Amino acid sequence: MINALIIDDERLARQELRNLLKVHPEVNIVDEYGNPDKAIEGIKTLRPDLIFLDIQMPGKNGFDLLEALDEVPMVIFVTAYDEYAIQAFDVNALDYLLKPIEEDRLAEALKKVMEELQAKSVPAETEANQEVLTKGSQVFIKDGERCWFVELTTIRLFESEGNYIRVYFEKNKPLILKSLNNLDKRLDDHLFFRANRKHIINLQWVDKIENWFNGGLRVTLKGGEEIEISRRQAVKLKERMSL
Repeated sequence: MINALIIDDERLARQELRNLLKVHPEVNIVDEYGNPDKAIEGIKTLRPDLIFLDIQMPGKNGFDLLEALDEVPMVIFVTAYDEYAIQAFDVNALDYLLKPIEEDRLAEALKKVMEELQAKSVPAETEANQEVLTKGSQVFIKDGERCWFVELTTIRLFESEGNYIRVYFEKNKPLILKSLNNLDKRLDDHLFFRANRKHIINLQWVDKIENWFNGGLRVTLKGGEEIEISRRQAVKLKERMSL
């Protein structure tokens, strides 16, 4: 069962989505919201698996809503505008549905949700009992036919790509099947920092930090990668590094 919230300022749009979801009994609509601020409180209280999220809403838009959350559920954007698609996938949304919603596109999106839940269920069981990776740890990485034993300190960046994580070390960028959230729990927070929803950076590899838009920061790593840090995380980074 997928516990879901619908967040859209248009009542008719919420009702239309509810009607479309009636043929998908695996989806349990826990609640719906037309106000982004109330939706934020609802997400924190109800902790849904999934939110159907409109982008253009009064007060806060959909991206502002996600920025206000410490823990973000799976997201399917539902909007009448296609110009936000790239930004939507930058925040790791599972899918992007244009209004009016087509039944087959909704079914495709829900298939992705089920695949994501299944992918998360395995690491949740196997990683729960695994120890925290310390500064001196060496990790085994396999990508296809290639394998590496890598010292944790040499990894400068972890980047989420759907159900996978791209690992940056030396000149290598292999992909591993793992959840960034589960990995974050195992990493030494004195060494690694969650920059945003898609990136975890190694603080020892930070080369330059500069102020960025809307109170955020931009970090340049010694490997040349540039990572934007949200306003909320920028405060934590400044406290961590005593900026």
